[in-house]
Amino acid sequence: MTSANKSVVITAGHCVKINGTFHKNWVFVPGYDRGERPNGTWPATTLLTTPQWDSGENMNYDVAAAVVAPQGGRSLTDVVGGQGVAFNQPRGRQMYAFGYPAAAPFDGSKLVYCSGRAFDDFLNSDDQGLNCTMTGGSSGGPWFSSFTDGTGSGLLNSVNSFKYGFADFWMFGPYFGPEAQAVYNAAQNTSLT
Repeated sequence: MTSANKSVVITAGHCVKINGTFHKNWVFVPGYDRGERPNGTWPATTLLTTPQWDSGENMNYDVAAAVVAPQGGRSLTDVVGGQGVAFNQPRGRQMYAFGYPAAAPFDGSKLVYCSGRAFDDFLNSDDQGLNCTMTGGSSGGPWFSSFTDGTGSGLLNSVNSFKYGFADFWMFGPYFGPEAQAVYNAAQNTSLT
């Protein structure tokens, strides 16, 4: 995504830290398709998340950022470009959610998307919901508002976070408010050296 250091990946908090421990050997593989890695493998040098996820894994703040190391002297956005990001936006917007679902009927090998108007979770969180049948493995995938099919560009405005077991036709993602913006700002200002 666009960032001052050209090296930020936004994802779900549980994709970088779960059960009190940050993940090890975290990598980003842009453009992954059926085993192919056309744009390389980008190892993270820094993992960041919201204080609310860090201290208590609060689903309302399931947002994180990874800062990836340059490869061959080039930054991530120099190689693959970057999407914009939007914070503190009105709720109920048209969204496009992307991910690599791995649980049946999917196998994690290809990019899948859902689209529709987001709605407020009326059950147990402050998150937004989307009609979406993606399964486990899609976590951390981006939700874009102002998405254009022809160019594939949009504004990152949430990420795939969780589903309720009794409602597998909905996907939920955290609202990108000041907490998500703080994670993004910390990540884009992280030195790459």
